[in-house]
Amino acid sequence: MTTLGIGLLVALVLSTSSIAAEEPDEAQAKPATNQTEATDDLAEILAGHSYHGEVFNEGPRQKAYLMGGTGHVDFPVTTNHEEAQKFIDQGLGQLYGFWNFEAERSFRQAAALDPNCAMAYWGAAMANLGNQERAQGFIEEADKRKEQASKREVMYIKAIKAYITADKDKKEKRNNAYTKALENLILEFPDDREAKALLALHLYKSKNSSTSYFAVDSLLQDVFDAEPMHSAHHFRIHLWDHRHPEKAIPSAALCGQTSPSIAHMWHMPGHIFSRLKRYHDAAWQQEASARVDHAHMMRDRVMPDQIENFAHNNEWFIRNLIHVGRVHDAVDLAKNMTELPRHPRYNSFEKKGSSKYGRQRLFQVLRTYELWDEIIALSQTPYLEPTDVDEEQIQRLRHLGMAYFLTGDVIQGRAQIAAVQSRLDAKLQEQKDAVAAAEEKSKTADAEKQASKAADDEKSKPEKSDKKTDNDDAVAKARSQFSSEIKELKSTLDALKGYEAVSQAEYQQAYKLLKKADDVDPLYLAKVQWLSGDKEKAEKSIRKEVKSNKNEVHPLAILIETLWQSEKKKEAREVFEELQSLSSAIDLDVPVFARLTPIAEELGYPADWRVAAKPAMDIGQRPPLDSLGPFRWRPSPSQEWELKDAEGKIRSSAEFKGKPHIVIFYLGSGCLHCAKQLQAFAPKVSEFEAAGLAMVAISTDDQKGLKVSIDNYDKKGMPIPLVSNADLDVFKAYRVYDDFENQPLHGTFIIDGDGMVLWQDISYEPFMDAEFVLKEATRLLANNWNDEQDKPKPHAGKQAATFHPSGHTTDSLETVHERLADKSAVLVDVRERGEWDAGHLETAVLVPLSELKLNAANQKFAEQLMKTLPLGKIIYCHCQSGARVLAASPLFKELGYDVRPLKAGYGQLLKAGIP
Repeated sequence: MTTLGIGLLVALVLSTSSIAAEEPDEAQAKPATNQTEATDDLAEILAGHSYHGEVFNEGPRQKAYLMGGTGHVDFPVTTNHEEAQKFIDQGLGQLYGFWNFEAERSFRQAAALDPNCAMAYWGAAMANLGNQERAQGFIEEADKRKEQASKREVMYIKAIKAYITADKDKKEKRNNAYTKALENLILEFPDDREAKALLALHLYKSKNSSTSYFAVDSLLQDVFDAEPMHSAHHFRIHLWDHRHPEKAIPSAALCGQTSPSIAHMWHMPGHIFSRLKRYHDAAWQQEASARVDHAHMMRDRVMPDQIENFAHNNEWFIRNLIHVGRVHDAVDLAKNMTELPRHPRYNSFEKKGSSKYGRQRLFQVLRTYELWDEIIALSQTPYLEPTDVDEEQIQRLRHLGMAYFLTGDVIQGRAQIAAVQSRLDAKLQEQKDAVAAAEEKSKTADAEKQASKAADDEKSKPEKSDKKTDNDDAVAKARSQFSSEIKELKSTLDALKGYEAVSQAEYQQAYKLLKKADDVDPLYLAKVQWLSGDKEKAEKSIRKEVKSNKNEVHPLAILIETLWQSEKKKEAREVFEELQSLSSAIDLDVPVFARLTPIAEELGYPADWRVAAKPAMDIGQRPPLDSLGPFRWRPSPSQEWELKDAEGKIRSSAEFKGKPHIVIFYLGSGCLHCAKQLQAFAPKVSEFEAAGLAMVAISTDDQKGLKVSIDNYDKKGMPIPLVSNADLDVFKAYRVYDDFENQPLHGTFIIDGDGMVLWQDISYEPFMDAEFVLKEATRLLANNWNDEQDKPKPHAGKQAATFHPSGHTTDSLETVHERLADKSAVLVDVRERGEWDAGHLETAVLVPLSELKLNAANQKFAEQLMKTLPLGKIIYCHCQSGARVLAASPLFKELGYDVRPLKAGYGQLLKAGIP
């Protein structure tokens, strides 16, 4: 940290203090000559950057508030400000929840309220143990104030200061010293339960082969004896997570409830329940975590994926939904993840954010549950669109080819093979060229080396050696840089050719190719093995998958089907009973489970053969999920403003009502980076306008300064309207302001026609990628961010009909019931005849999609169809999983029908009571 940074830590970071009348401390009251030096240094700092150096640019820049629900903390410190104590308690609770970013904010707020409170700086240091430079700056400030602190507080400060400043390479010595320091503190103050909690956390984090888990657990129990709802339940979960997760069940039942405002505290019990294969309980925890994150993001105007654990929680949630058979919920959540705002820094296909995880899990659930029609349909939408990322595009081609082959569209399947082959040929040529270039460079280097030797000794001969040279390494490196992608492309080709063989009923060849390929679902591979005639080994492989994937419904369903087809009906019944015990949330209409319907019927089970889950007795008192937050993230409302432009004309946010627009906050004509941002966006104004996007820039300048920015652009004039906000109230309203250092920041916002903030970037530097903003705005504006996204869809088994977002008119479920009852509408099933024979709705009319495609232009077919389906009636169109109605609806529409496609499949409609 710079000298300036340390010197200004109080004078600037804590400038929000309301105790201005207090005497300055010694550091603040140094000679006035230093002020001149500081002023000169400040002039060198870029606008928007922290006054304390680059390490502070990424920290919390807005003030904290008392959010509640951050844990039961009893940590009295020396302060004359009651609210400062509350922020310290809040910060420690946030630390316990590993919410370090918010913990630092709370501790800095405490310091702003009471600049002389040493423990406020101690807390900020604790929140930055992963950033030594930042932590050291804070602990030095705490150390300066230790004379005003109690003996207990001084022990805390000395302990962590020694830890922060110790040699990081001497881990064991460093950890042992901190352990001993905390133990000494507890010996001196045996009633300090927070010291015991911090010691337990340190022992867990610094554990080695000799660490006693039971000793740490016993220490935690001391904390719980004093406060049963202490946040340290979180530490017990981490302690036993990878060793004996069952030991942490009591804490898993309480962790979220101890700190309900911290999403991670709801997430961690999901680890325990997942390890124990209790996927229903794990999914509940992960949904709770997501809801708490949504509430926080919408309340504090934070973008999804700025929360570090958010995407990880949701992708794990989807995996658990797959395990329990909540297929539609898994698809919906995966799609939602791909819809969320993207950002080059923290959410893109190149990074592990929601967009990448969502796409991966969407492919996974569609592949696992054989929703081939959905893969094909979604590949024509933004959900599974082509990308510029090679890895993602190869996965898309692989899944799309598989879906085409397994729905009988061999022509399109082979088109995907051709696309993969083309990529492989290009990559092999790149490798060949790179190797040739490396070899040529190697030859040149060898020739130069020999020439140099010859110059020294005319009689010297070229040396021969079997030793590996640097040139050999260069050639190997040139070859290996392409190896991974070439391997993936070859594997993808093998897989696609295997699926092609399946489509041609060449099962032995298919099994050979699929076994050779990587990442083929082992259950699907076993099914192909069974079809190839190797039934005994196939069954053995499936049983192995069932055993290694305990309590997962998909492997059990595949085993039942295989046993039944092998005429092992008694064994099939036994496995069916096992599946029933896990079946409460299964979506019966998806193909994997729909194929079990006739088996269930022959075994004497009811049409809905699922069994309600018995509530576990060890999960504690769970709050209603709705009380924790909304089911989905939605944009937050923007703030209204009214400002003057360079000519004194009043401009306002009201001008943009009903108009999507971009708002840029910039730091005046004197900010070089801001000028570059305006120069990056201004030439693209016409492109933004063509996409239906207006633009405005709000400046810290007064009207005179606005004119400077306009004059500095070019003779044609600045195409972006500039308005003045010299008093910074709009900057503050949009949180484009550092409350700790009292300075404005850079901001870029995408706002829709309803005034909702779809995307934002608030930073110490301006967002320069205008092309990204244009593309992201276009993508986000295509989404329907309505109130329905707040509401969870009913779990499978109690699923209401939903409608396909295909652009056609849709009706509510109640309306569907009414119109079918009064015969103003007809229900049409576009599945194939074999599916119809396996089960259908009594009032439905069968019009197979394959026959509709083949005969739609045939006049006789149309006339016959109209006798069955009068043109004056509404057509409610459904299939098995909702995808085929996309293809059927336009064909019905061309024939003159008022078609209203249902997303719900046969099983869902049956359960919803559609006759």
